[in-house]
Amino acid sequence: MKVRISISLKPGVLDPQGRAIHHALEGLGFSGIEDVRAGRLIELEVADSVTDEQLDEMCRKLLANLVIENYSIQRIAP
Repeated sequence: MKVRISISLKPGVLDPQGRAIHHALEGLGFSGIEDVRAGRLIELEVADSVTDEQLDEMCRKLLANLVIENYSIQRIAP
């Protein structure tokens, strides 16, 4: 089974990568962009026996920095 984990910075946390993307888009002539927040997408291929609790533990222990990041887990049906 495929699992998608989306990781994003918490509101209020400075996002230098997002600012750089915002600046670059404006430099390319795109207007109307009010804010950009960059994040990560991690895809895992896991056995059906892997539980939601195990996926949550993976995020808390390794994949996300809980001090500054939020995450969401989505199982993708085949």
